[in-house]
Amino acid sequence: MSFKNYITSKVFFTQVLIAFGIVALVAYAFFHWITYATNHGEEIAVPNLAKLSAEQAGERLEALNLDYIILDTIDYNPDFPKLTVVDQEPKPGRKVKAGRKVYLKINAEKFTMVVVPDLVEKTYRQALPTLNAVGLQEGSITYKPYLGKDMVLEMYSNGKKLKAGDKVLKSSKIDLVLGDGNVVFDDSELDTLKVDTTDVK
Repeated sequence: MSFKNYITSKVFFTQVLIAFGIVALVAYAFFHWITYATNHGEEIAVPNLAKLSAEQAGERLEALNLDYIILDTIDYNPDFPKLTVVDQEPKPGRKVKAGRKVYLKINAEKFTMVVVPDLVEKTYRQALPTLNAVGLQEGSITYKPYLGKDMVLEMYSNGKKLKAGDKVLKSSKIDLVLGDGNVVFDDSELDTLKVDTTDVK
């Protein structure tokens, strides 16, 4: 049988069909094995670990065949219990494969200490953003006689007088004593201001 007659014969087409069938079967088996080996379609939803302790978060992740790493401890956040998860990556609800690492950030046990800035002789408008910049809060405001209106004269925390450089817990409230803009002279100063009118006719 000539080659031309062979490639147009039923035998040739039968063999081609068998060859395609074998290739298709092998390809199906290969991709089915890949799918099984990579757990395709068996993704796990990352749970919400907020406000759980590191131990509780670890147990919950391990039960789902997930791993975890504690990245660091961040500044104390009063909205979360101390030493609990504040942030995580991947975020809750994300779909991941088994064995994926979840990175955790833990709330500090308490506020850190910050240095009290020098606010004396600064105006209230200057003092307030300076306090906020270092993580302190405005407390009560009181006034006393002083030429400079709204000038900071004294700083207090929980009744204790502060000076620049003292350390207090972050987020503490700082009470300020401001000048009221009125001048008060003592008796000796008043005497110097009296006008002698005895010689006035």
